[in-house]
Amino acid sequence: MNTRLSLAATLLLPTLLHAQAPDPRPSLKPGLFDAGQAISNLTLLSATRPSPAFFDSTNVGGFRYANSDLAFSGKYVFQGSFYGIQVWDISTPAAPKLRLAFPCAGGQGDPTVYGNLLFMSVEMPDGRIDCGAQGVKDSVSAERFRGVRIFDISDMDHWKQVAAVQTCRGSHTHTLVTDAKDPEHVYIYNSGTSYVRSPSELAGCSGLAPDKDPNTSLFRIDVIKVPLKRPQDAAIVASPRLFADAAGNPAGLWKGGRAAEGTQETAGTDQCHDITVFPALGLAAGACSGNGLLIDISDPANPKRIDQVFDPNFAYWHSATFSNDGGKVIFTDEWGGGMGARCRGTDRKEWGANAIFSIKDRKMTLESYYKLPAAQGPTENCVAHNGSLIPVPGRDIMVQAWYQGGISVFDFTDPRNPKEIAFFDRGPYSPTRLMLGGHWSVYWHNGLIVGSEIGRGLDILELKASEHLSQNEIDAARLVRFETANLQEQQKLVWPAAFVVARAYLDQLVRDDGLRKAWADPVYQELARAEKLSGSAKKTALTQLATRLEADAKTAGEASKVAALANVVRELGR
Repeated sequence: MNTRLSLAATLLLPTLLHAQAPDPRPSLKPGLFDAGQAISNLTLLSATRPSPAFFDSTNVGGFRYANSDLAFSGKYVFQGSFYGIQVWDISTPAAPKLRLAFPCAGGQGDPTVYGNLLFMSVEMPDGRIDCGAQGVKDSVSAERFRGVRIFDISDMDHWKQVAAVQTCRGSHTHTLVTDAKDPEHVYIYNSGTSYVRSPSELAGCSGLAPDKDPNTSLFRIDVIKVPLKRPQDAAIVASPRLFADAAGNPAGLWKGGRAAEGTQETAGTDQCHDITVFPALGLAAGACSGNGLLIDISDPANPKRIDQVFDPNFAYWHSATFSNDGGKVIFTDEWGGGMGARCRGTDRKEWGANAIFSIKDRKMTLESYYKLPAAQGPTENCVAHNGSLIPVPGRDIMVQAWYQGGISVFDFTDPRNPKEIAFFDRGPYSPTRLMLGGHWSVYWHNGLIVGSEIGRGLDILELKASEHLSQNEIDAARLVRFETANLQEQQKLVWPAAFVVARAYLDQLVRDDGLRKAWADPVYQELARAEKLSGSAKKTALTQLATRLEADAKTAGEASKVAALANVVRELGR
């Protein structure tokens, strides 16, 4: 008998049986707050309804009170919406408390936080400079505000708007950019996707095509520079033409064309919907309507495109996430503007999905697609939307929102074979009507998974150990903590030298090859013994173990992971 094959088959059997079990997600009971639920390898800690001022039962499925994106600072979650911002105290995750409900309508309301400053996107024409709820009726008005608001939130009970940077196309989303070389300022990359306002309302705005007006407000983004000591002086300092060709034609990148049969026409590239920056790498990924861009941000005030990709399967390039080493980037396709049911059993896996690209020598290459694997119904809007990395050492894992498709956690360490490892889903809002709903965004933050549910409120979950993810890996991920997090500005994930990190690597090695267990068991035992020692005895034990592991890494399969394990052990012994 071939022992290796027999053991491998035995190890795979539980996973195969699990995969073949019926998935409960396609048949969940509809409802708003009483919908059926399906959950795997996650625990739902709390599901908090919107505050009364931010909810109207007659407006469910509409935009007026729709919750949007999230930002984190200390114990607070800032939940944006089309009506304003709610601030939740999540120091007790099982029972979040409303800290502040701050009405300030204007569309989408995506927030970011830096120190005592909060930035908020405003795009819709009813936005007012004074945050008033009465809107603006005139087509041209000095009272209208479309752009990025800046608040001083040092007094949480009394926010003060200290600046309001007007832009020609408003602010659909924005990205906070920090620069280690310039601690006196932060930058905002503003993405306006709406119509261009009249120059009678804001001087310099032009909606003409580039051949009619080379200074058109189309085919550009805005770079706002914010002096931290004088945020009231924030202003647009550049409007880079990221979509130009080598000859300088502002519209040169977009060549036109229709997406794959059955989808909407691919959007024209005259805007970015979302830009994800990774300052530690000096890179950004722009999800820019009809293209995905790789951008050099080594000079934050002057971002420059260095590569671009097009995919005929994509209808609207929406957002992006880098792997922690910068070797991969995931772009999402928001087919139908998030309002379409694109996860039905009849829809192709490439539509409304993720495209996973490898990055080598600053060039992107498509590797595969990942799409929610459970079919959703025709009344459930469902496409790939906002998510973030889960900091498991040695693996690339992402948690992601799929609107009414719920939440999916998937591993893309092998970019050609991404696989789901956990999920949470509710039934549709309505059994008969397609409407806006579900999870807008979901992010990992300091050991928790926090989701913004468009109509139902705020969800907080945590990972459970499973055959896909060990408790050691979860505990190692919890060691990575950030005081402030704006997930469109990725921060480098760094793990401390800790015994649980070493055990996480060991768990992965055993999972990937069950025959390695005979090699790993003595390593587990030696780690347990060394953890109980102290002083020079501990140092000697760990140094000897590290030396042995470094030798093994030269000949072992998955040598890089064995080497990473050896490095952690050596650091523990210093």
